[in-house]
This record gives sequence, C-alpha cells and structure tokens, in this order.
Amino acid sequence: MWLKLFFLLLYFIVLFMLARIFEAVVWYETGMFATQLVDPVTLSYKKLKTILECRGLGYSGLAEKKDVSELVEKSGELTQGELYSAIKKEKEQTEAGDSSTTHFSGEMHFYELVEDTKDGIWLVQVIAQDRDALLSKSNWGKMVQKVSQFGIRTGTFNCSNDYRSCIRRGWQRSTLIMSVPQTSASKGKVMLKEYNGRRIETEHIFRWMTSHVAHRIKTLRQSQQLAEEWRSDPAHPIKMFLFARLSQPPAFFSSLSVKFTGRIEFIFVDMRHWDNHSSLSEIGVTQSPAYILKMPEGIYRYGNSMGEFLSLAAMDTFLRSVQPEVNDLFVLSLVLINLLAWMDLFITQGATVKRFVVLIRTLGTYNSILLVSWLPVLALLQLPYLDTLYGYSLKLLRYADTTTLASLVRADWTFYSSHPALFLSTYLAHGLLVDYFEKKRRCGNRSQEDSTTNLEWLASLWDWYTSYLLHPIASLQQVPSDHSDWEDDPNFLFERLAFPDLWLRPLVNMDYIKALPTWKFRAVGQQRGSGPGGHLHEDTESSHSATESTNPPPAGLARPPHSSKRHKRSVCRDSTTQLCAHSSMDPSSSCQCAAASALSCCHGNRRPSADGGPEDEHITSDAVSNQQRCDWSAWPCDVLQCSECVVCLENFASEELLMALPCGHAFHQQCIVVWLAGGRHCCPVCRWPSYKKKHTV
Repeated sequence: MWLKLFFLLLYFIVLFMLARIFEAVVWYETGMFATQLVDPVTLSYKKLKTILECRGLGYSGLAEKKDVSELVEKSGELTQGELYSAIKKEKEQTEAGDSSTTHFSGEMHFYELVEDTKDGIWLVQVIAQDRDALLSKSNWGKMVQKVSQFGIRTGTFNCSNDYRSCIRRGWQRSTLIMSVPQTSASKGKVMLKEYNGRRIETEHIFRWMTSHVAHRIKTLRQSQQLAEEWRSDPAHPIKMFLFARLSQPPAFFSSLSVKFTGRIEFIFVDMRHWDNHSSLSEIGVTQSPAYILKMPEGIYRYGNSMGEFLSLAAMDTFLRSVQPEVNDLFVLSLVLINLLAWMDLFITQGATVKRFVVLIRTLGTYNSILLVSWLPVLALLQLPYLDTLYGYSLKLLRYADTTTLASLVRADWTFYSSHPALFLSTYLAHGLLVDYFEKKRRCGNRSQEDSTTNLEWLASLWDWYTSYLLHPIASLQQVPSDHSDWEDDPNFLFERLAFPDLWLRPLVNMDYIKALPTWKFRAVGQQRGSGPGGHLHEDTESSHSATESTNPPPAGLARPPHSSKRHKRSVCRDSTTQLCAHSSMDPSSSCQCAAASALSCCHGNRRPSADGGPEDEHITSDAVSNQQRCDWSAWPCDVLQCSECVVCLENFASEELLMALPCGHAFHQQCIVVWLAGGRHCCPVCRWPSYKKKHTV
C-alpha cells in the first residue's frame, strides 16, 4: 500500500515538472508565457469573435473590428492561455456537433431531467405534432454548440410521442423552452420560459437566454448598495463580485451562479454610471473590469495567477477548489483511489493474466472500501456539533487554495484534463518504469511464482478455485478408505463431522511447497557400529523381523515410507512426537530433543542400567559420532542441523532428499510432503505455519 502511494506521489511530481518543461519549450519557441497579456487590437476579427463566444457576450450589432475589440477589453484582460484554449475549444465543439442533445420520450422523462433536477439550465426545442421544428437542423446544431460551452444542456421534445402532455402544457405550436432555477436557494423551484421573439436567429435566441439568466444575479448601480453588500454576511460568507462597464454580465459568469447556488453568491456591479469612485478605491478596486472573490479571510483578485482565464471551465475549477461540496471531494477521492489501484498492475510481477486478475481484485477492494468509508463521513457531516470543525476545515482550504502553488496545480489540472491522451500516455510510461525497477529490485530473490507462465498460473488458480469449492469433500481424505466403520456405526459419521478440524481447515494454496528448499543429505564417511551396541542392533532387527512375519499388519493400512525400520521404534515414537510437538523451547532445542530421544530409546530394546553404565555412554557417543559424520556445508544456511526426521523417526541416510520448512526444521522430503498434503500446514516440531516466512530476531 505504501509503495503504491509513493509511486503515485512520484507520478504527480513528474506531471508537475513536465508541465513546467512544456512552458519552457513554448517560451523558447514563441517567446511568450501563458500569462502574458494580448492586445485585442492586434487580433483578427475571427479570433475576437471566438473570444466573445467563449466569454458569452453578444456581438450581433457590432459590425466593425474596433467595436468588437472594445467589448473584449470591457469584459476583461486577454491572455495567451485564454486565446489558445478558446480556439481549441471551438474546434472540439465543431467536431462534436449536436451529439449531446437529449431526445425526451415523454412527460416523465422531461420531468425527471428538467423540472426535478433543479441544478442547471436547459434549452428544449418543442416540435408540435405534424409540424416542423422552429430551428432547422443546421441552426439547431449551431445553437447546441453555442450554449453547451456554458454548461447549458439541450434537448428536443416531439409532441408526437406524448400529445396529451403538450396540450396540457399549452405547446400547440413549435417553440423553444428554457428552464432556469427561480430562486437563489439550493434545489429551488424551476421556471419555464417560452421564446416569443420574432427573429429566429441563434444570436437573438442566445441573448434572450442570457438576459433571463442574468436576472438571477444581483446588479448594483449605486455606492450605497455596494457598501451594504460588502459587509460581512454570515448567511453568505463567500461572494463573487464583477466590476465592469457592461449592460449585463457575461454568460459564463451567469451560468456559474446557477452551478454554485447556495454556496457562493454572485454580484454584478454596473460601473457605466457610477456616482462615487472613491468607494471603489476604499475596498481595493483599482481597475475595471475586475473579478474579486470576497471571503472572511480577505479578498482575492481572480485573473492574476497561472491558469485563471475568463472562461467557464477555468473559473469553475477555481471556485470548486475554494468552496467544494461533498460530491466534489468524493469524485476527487474516487479518481485518486482508482489511480492507486491501477498502479498494482505494474507492481505485480509474474504472468500477464495474473496481473489483470490482481488488478480486478484490487479495484473491487479499494472501491468497496471507499464507498463504505464515505458512509460514516456523510453521517458525521449531518451532525450540528461538527459545524465549527467544518468551517475551520474550509477556512484552512481557502488559505491553501489562494497560494501560487495552488494556482499552478489548477492550471496543470485544466491542461491535462483537456489533453487526456497525454495524461494516459504519461501514466503508462510511468507504470512501465515502475515495472522495470520492480523487476530489478526483485531480481535477487525472485520466487518461482513470478516466473510462471499464463497457463501455469491459470492452472494454479483453477486448482485453488476447485479446492475452495470442494474443500469440505477434500477434507474427508483423512477418513480411512475402508467404509466398514461407517456402515457398522452410523454415529461415527456425526462424530467426525463434529470434529472442527475436518471442515474448518484454512484454505492454503499448495504451490508454496514447490518453493521450499530441497537438498541431498551427504555424509563424510560411513561407519558401522561395533561392539555390544552393534550386536544388539542386529539382534533387535532379527527379532523384530520374526515378529513381523508372525503377526502381519492389517490389510487396510498402507505402509508409509521407511516403514521397514519403524516398528522397532514403536516404544518411543508417541512420546518423542508428543514431546517435540508440545515443547515450549526454541526450534533448535526441539530438534535436538527429538534426535536425542530417538537415539536413546530406539537404538535397541534394552533398557539402560540404573547407574548409567557403559550402555548409556556407548549410545551417547554413537549419536555424537553420527552428528560429526554429516556434511553440514551442503545444508542451507537458515536450516537447523539435525540428523533425524521427526515425522518417520528415522536417521538421515546418505543421498536421501531432504526438505526444510520456513521455521528451519528439516525432514525427509517424502515425509513432509505427505504431512503437508494431508492439510496440516504447520511444522511437526514447532507448529509454525509452513507457508509463512519466519523472521529471525
């Protein structure tokens, strides 16, 4: 988790540095920055119209270039960045056409989207039954392109689909309907306005729309009104002022007043006939036009920092960062958590199918945790006791968002959001670099699972899935193969099912057994015991073989490995296993304990003398010599030295294959594999999990 957070933070730093490099390249090629001002007189008539279209100002009565440039100057200063973004946005809207238009199927569809939403502006073209539309297809497409850049949604309602609804509303002829929230309160009533103009032109229709939206904004024309509105108001602590010599505010300013209803109050100050200019200098307004955000912490002049253009998208980003709502924070957290989850695609090593399976699992886990985490947050925000904490949080956020660094971050956000291909390509390049460094970092200790192919990993995944589904059935392997016990006593089945180990066994992937260290046992030299101990060993073997021939084992029991010598140790087997399994000593002492117990009691059937005579001394010396004959250089460094397998209680013979568990205890490979395959995923000596690495202190 922390590794992915580090890589994601590193990616954001790379994006920030890359944006500064782009600015340096543009300055080197053109000699201009994005914040550099542009004289409108030097621009062509077409570019000036593009700027007015982007700001939302009507220019139908202005035929000369001089009048158009003066209107641009009155609405605000023009920068190189705004000119570039306006030209780019015009091209995108031309290519998009009217694809964003909604076609209403009936009364309920219209009510849900237009009248019940109450958070936006709609322009709907009503087509009467058996009549043509008010705007032709080409003019309607131009109208859609013109209003969509201000967040105004468009749609068409054909009365042929719901004729009764059109009669009830009075739509007996083709017309245009605009819906605007009537009050400044959040989720207020919606007002439907019908276009009654005679001139069916896009410019006149647009001016009709902007004039109705502008009525929602307070317009101040006297200094006394400004003094009253400038005072602190607890009901509206955040206010956005526009000081300009215009008949009505630009369309993007009016549209923002609808989007931020209930959060920010928008006020337009008409300075064409202002009576007291000294009142403006007292509050800090020294030029016109000016966009000033008044907060309890002070005033902020919009347009002087990087990325602060006079457009809907730029000012919307700025206001959302200053006064966000819960939905904005949720969307931001959703974007960040998914970027963090996608980083797992490059950090995970191994087969390609494995990467995508891990990615899908991570996406589901992270998004589920995010949704569950937001539920208590929303519940806490409803408590009245946390209003003070909420206010202090917004105050701290406003202090941070009015800095130069915050303006650079907003500019980069606007730049990369308008160039999604660049954003995705940089994320992919960063992910490939992360993948490369992760391979280099894991090169020394690469596991077998990282080198598996797609088919091998899918096969292991299928094995795990089938074992997960059939786990209760698979756990019945411990039951004897002879079913006579089940038939003789039916209660035996319920007794076995009542044993929790039969069905509450943890699901562990068996692939970890392949990665356990395996080596061959090697001895420096082979010596056969001599003296009384040697004769005693031979006598024990011969007597025990005679016993086996007289009393054969049951037919239903299969003989495990090393069973030819196991019966001669039956006296001490249970005690030794129990002693090592429940020992509270360290693993090394447990292994030595098991080896010593096996050598002391299983070397023959004779008991040592009461006074610890020569027999005890001989057995001890034999065990010591057996330890000295082992070639310990062939053993892994983390494995404890031992000369006997605790599972079968047999000494290690030369060239036998051994296997060690993560705890450091060694066994015969065949013995420990049978032990683990039976579902006992722990060490027979210390009970440490066989699939978990043990950290040494």
